[in-house]
Amino acid sequence: MSLLRSIFGPSKDEIWSSIAKDIGGKYIEGGFWKKDVLRYRHREWEILLDTYTQSSGSGSNHSSTTYTRMRAPFVNKDGLYFKIYRKGIFSSIGRFFGMQDLEIGDSFFDENFIIKGNNPKQIKRLLNNEPIKDLIRQQRRIHFEIRDDEGWFGNSFPEGVDELYFQ
Repeated sequence: MSLLRSIFGPSKDEIWSSIAKDIGGKYIEGGFWKKDVLRYRHREWEILLDTYTQSSGSGSNHSSTTYTRMRAPFVNKDGLYFKIYRKGIFSSIGRFFGMQDLEIGDSFFDENFIIKGNNPKQIKRLLNNEPIKDLIRQQRRIHFEIRDDEGWFGNSFPEGVDELYFQ
């Protein structure tokens, strides 16, 4: 075993290749210009797992954080959109200026998460599911939403196809 491997453990490539093999998916190395992605098909769903790096600051204050994200394109028959994330230091300021924050009637959830969306009734029904709420609660940092597409620099989906996005 090499010294680096004994210190840092297996690489992302090794781990994701192993996961792909275990679940019957494919690990696709992106090379220099594209992202590595783990693809898994389940019935009509295609689930994509990749990493995404977000940079902030500049000069000596520059930092970057790499996130693992899961995406699943689907036909959004109801046109439902939502965004769920943990409250932060600027959440109260946003609320003061009228930022949307749906409450679902669960005191822990309502105190700790921001929920935005276009259909409060459907969103409350989704979050009435305890296993889903439990999975969301367990995430220290979370960004969970249904989104139209990734904009100019990402994939564009056909009409009526949106993306379930989890970071």
